[in-house]
Amino acid sequence: MTARAPYAALSPDVVLAAVEAAGPWTDGRLLTLNSYENRVFQIGLEDGGFLVAKFYRPDRWTDEAISEEHAFALELAGAELPMVAPMAFDGHTLLRHEGFRYALYPRRGGRAPSLESPEQLQWLGRLLARMHGIGARARFEARGTLDRASMVTAPVQAALSSSLLPPHLHDAYRRASERAGDAIDARIHAVGPVSRLRLHGDCHPGNVLWTDNGPHFVDLDDARTGPAVQDLWMLAGDDAAMDALLDGYEQFRDFDRTELALIPALRAMRQVHYAGWIAQRWHDPAFPAAFPFAAEARWWEQHIADLHDMADDLG
Repeated sequence: MTARAPYAALSPDVVLAAVEAAGPWTDGRLLTLNSYENRVFQIGLEDGGFLVAKFYRPDRWTDEAISEEHAFALELAGAELPMVAPMAFDGHTLLRHEGFRYALYPRRGGRAPSLESPEQLQWLGRLLARMHGIGARARFEARGTLDRASMVTAPVQAALSSSLLPPHLHDAYRRASERAGDAIDARIHAVGPVSRLRLHGDCHPGNVLWTDNGPHFVDLDDARTGPAVQDLWMLAGDDAAMDALLDGYEQFRDFDRTELALIPALRAMRQVHYAGWIAQRWHDPAFPAAFPFAAEARWWEQHIADLHDMADDLG
């Protein structure tokens, strides 16, 4: 395991040995699941069942931050919310093997929610309201905040420090990212103070799985402190969808509708972060294979144009 190839030593044998070191006996079946930030596997068990093993990217989160993720998931599950929480072994959910930190989860299948269905959106709204009610009871201490420093400043610096950004575009990218960052700050300032709480943080449709019994949430890897609307806007493709989400949400919890004006800023922050995230992780062999477009100057040219458009929209 090295900084430039963090998962080079994570062979199938190491994955299976890590699972068995925790206690469960495997049958050798291993399926790699879709994840780039971490490495996630479905593991077959000797008794015929399955579990999911998540191996954390080295040096991304501290042990304390991962423990907060796990504690929040267990708190939600303990309140009978459909959150897939890590399994404990000898009282521990954060496990170690061969230099890797990992957690084991029960496997929960499902399909993507129908974001055109008012009924499903209202259902999700009710669950998010309950999640936020619990999220507001305590604070994260180690997981950080959804803010310019983490979502704009750090990823911009990662892009500027990367060989992925073509040198002739450095100045243009710097100017565009500064415009976008300043516009984000101006919008947040214009909206004024809003309540902040513990969030899912990355509540897009891929992290909601629907079954015949309803939805469940997975993956609190991006959980952090922020405004409630962060967990709503990625599920709402238009105003009608947001109205349906809020119809459900407000059955269980008040929602400050001034937060809706934050959505363009949150969307812009996510887009800035996305480019910086790819640049920062480019040394990981999985990233050039998954995001080959980011090696092309035209992609960065379009990204720069998009940043200017977002700054204009936020103005």
